[in-house]
Amino acid sequence: MTAGLWENWLLPGVWITIQLTLYSAIFAAVVAFGIGIARTSRLWIVRFLTGFYVEVFRGTSALVLMFWLFFVMPLAFQFQLVPMWAAVLALGLTYGAYGSEIVRGAIAAVAPAQREAAIALSFTPAQRMRRVILPQAIPEMIPPFNNLLIELLKATALVSAVSVADITFAAQLSRLATGDSLEIYAIILVLYFVLAFVLTRLMRLLERRAKAGIGQAPVDSGKRSLITRKLSSRQETEQSSNIITAGGAQ
Repeated sequence: MTAGLWENWLLPGVWITIQLTLYSAIFAAVVAFGIGIARTSRLWIVRFLTGFYVEVFRGTSALVLMFWLFFVMPLAFQFQLVPMWAAVLALGLTYGAYGSEIVRGAIAAVAPAQREAAIALSFTPAQRMRRVILPQAIPEMIPPFNNLLIELLKATALVSAVSVADITFAAQLSRLATGDSLEIYAIILVLYFVLAFVLTRLMRLLERRAKAGIGQAPVDSGKRSLITRKLSSRQETEQSSNIITAGGAQ
């Protein structure tokens, strides 16, 4: 592969992919929190409408939605989106629906005693959500959000179908120019892996900071296994003591 292909196609394609991931993730996060919180509403009509949204966008293809926004909407509504924003809208709506279930589940997992304490302090529903529930729910959302973000990064490869010059689009042009499929697609796989690895590290850093913000220091895997071994040995000692005591009583 020549330096010209890197400078003119692959490196700009990496930058386009990063932009797509960032914009789509921000839009999907807004949708996820909005829909996820609305699904906990006491009004049945709000729960019904948000549940309908989730079922529709989870059950439809992001690629077909992208085609619809880019090719069908100009004919139906006389409104044309540029390819980048059609892709961002399609990915954000689709992955926002998945993310809303993560938000709803994390909110539901907050201990009822925390809600009762907030009610006892005369907090309004908005204050309970902002000051009590979300600060405890957000650290639990981050690991599944990490997986969803990686899936979103890989889904950006779909935008090449609407002529957005991302990594995949650049790889297709480079393959046509050189005829070398093996080297080009191997490089693309490595590039996606590097981007996913960086995103994973950033999300883990965010998770540690979020847990530290509410006084939950994350436990390393080595420390966790050591604690487990200590608990197991302590339980074995207690069981042995109980057996000896029971034997002496007999």
